Amino acid sequence: MQIYGKRFLLTGATGGIGQELAKQLDMAGAELILVGRNTQALYETSQRLNHATCIRADLANEKNLSELAQLLENEPLDGLINAAGLNQFSTLENTSADNIQAIVQTNLVGPIMLTQLLLPNLLKQPEALLLNIGSTFGSIGYAGYSAYCGSKFGLRGFTESLRRELADTSIKVLYVAPRATSTTMNSDAVQQMNRQLSVHEDGPELVAQTIINAIESERASTYLGWPEKFFARLNSILPSVVDKSLRKQLPTIKSYATRQNPA
Repeated sequence: MQIYGKRFLLTGATGGIGQELAKQLDMAGAELILVGRNTQALYETSQRLNHATCIRADLANEKNLSELAQLLENEPLDGLINAAGLNQFSTLENTSADNIQAIVQTNLVGPIMLTQLLLPNLLKQPEALLLNIGSTFGSIGYAGYSAYCGSKFGLRGFTESLRRELADTSIKVLYVAPRATSTTMNSDAVQQMNRQLSVHEDGPELVAQTIINAIESERASTYLGWPEKFFARLNSILPSVVDKSLRKQLPTIKSYATRQNPA
């Protein structure tokens, strides 16, 4: 899809990846509707762009989603990019029920519901695009991220199913899976653990540029990073091999996941 002149709704617009993606889409000539939970951060982000408006909405709030869809009911929309995400690094037994609910609602239920609400609008366009930003952890279950992995596995399955469901329409359905990314979503404990385990991180600029390339090429699925993309494929074929590899990391993961006051 040619980005210039197209109108995109971008959720998670104030996050590390979201802000950089908004900047690069704006530079490519897109008109943006920025969606996020923080009104002030949305406004500040929009002020740095040429063609952007902002709407405060929480993806975990069904009423917010309905109101958002109503606002856009008579407005042409060429693309929806679900970039909002929520995470918590902890063992499942140390994760509160409220946090589990928030993670699943924000990462999975919200994008599904918003997509359903905006489908009639997207179907009106001669060409349209839906892009879901997943994660390597949507293909590889990783200790310390069980709720997050569950939500991202679900988002990947939703994307795949919807791509097949809409194959006879004008809508292209894309999925981009970043690996670890250097944003404020990662706590100090996560950053320390990643350094100890030699986990590679990408900058938001690289992730955003990869998403731009996926949009322009309409590539169905894109995975970032080596060896992460290899392990994602291997895990789908020989999960026991990945089990053994990750089992070696478990003591380190648990030592960080259970820290209350990481140094």
